[in-house]
Amino acid sequence: METLQWFFIDFLQALAAGLLVGGTYGLMCVGLGIIFGVMRVVNFAHGDFMMLGMYLAFYMVTGFGMLTFLGPYVGPIVGAVLAGPIVFVFGWLLHRYLIARVTGARVVSAEAEGHYTQIILTLGISLILQNGGLILFGSLPISIQTPLSRESWELGPIFLNQARSVGFVIAVIFALVLYFFLGRSRLGKALRAAADNPVAAAYVGVDVDRSHRLAFGLGVGITAVAGGLIASTQTFQPYIGFDFVIVMFAGVVLGGLGSILGAFWGGLTIGLVQQMSTLVLPYQLQNTAIFVVFLLIIFFWPRGMFGRSWERT
Repeated sequence: METLQWFFIDFLQALAAGLLVGGTYGLMCVGLGIIFGVMRVVNFAHGDFMMLGMYLAFYMVTGFGMLTFLGPYVGPIVGAVLAGPIVFVFGWLLHRYLIARVTGARVVSAEAEGHYTQIILTLGISLILQNGGLILFGSLPISIQTPLSRESWELGPIFLNQARSVGFVIAVIFALVLYFFLGRSRLGKALRAAADNPVAAAYVGVDVDRSHRLAFGLGVGITAVAGGLIASTQTFQPYIGFDFVIVMFAGVVLGGLGSILGAFWGGLTIGLVQQMSTLVLPYQLQNTAIFVVFLLIIFFWPRGMFGRSWERT
């Protein structure tokens, strides 16, 4: 009886941890989902933009002391949020002068050829960011030391890490704001029009290239915020993006390609599976459990959990 009680407590603890971790994963997946949903580009460099967000948050909080006056509790949170606009500008410029040459209406007529070029280009950007980060930041693993990451709130028998809890709340807020922005605002509707049919959108006055540029900037900026939040809960180095990009792709496919809401739920599902699997599997087999569940969901719902509602005509 006592063994069963302890297992139930461990189950609740793993469930809570999965929700908190999955919220940040969901925000990362939303960023990738925007880029694919609007531009139809598989961005293999997406995890490396998350890495940039981590280092930006780290140096704003510790390296340059810009946020020292905010204190050890608020400073890391503000640093993570501010990493988003900086990476947004970087992504905007990168799309303007490089990625726009292989995306947009100009490659619609050569769909396959365009995708081949996009894959090679994003892989090249990934390598440049990884090795550039290695040159600039070094290979030593670092993290943002904050009291939130070392303290927990006690909720009955469950302990909620404060840094992860705050990250979950921020992730949900960002995801909701983005969801309503895309659904209610004039600019968001232009993005959806460019995603549905870029040629028809151009005929009615939508600047497709500008919409794609905004989508790319938003996607990498949101992912940078998620990276800044994760930087307070684990160590990182310039190659950490590769570990997370697999999670992002799996989450976007699970939720349904093109669905922002689905991307968030896909990331949340992966976080839950990752943490719950530790109840029965060794830590090293977490990724195995993720892909077993991934294959099961895709087998029964080939379009993903929310793919049907976003089916293109």
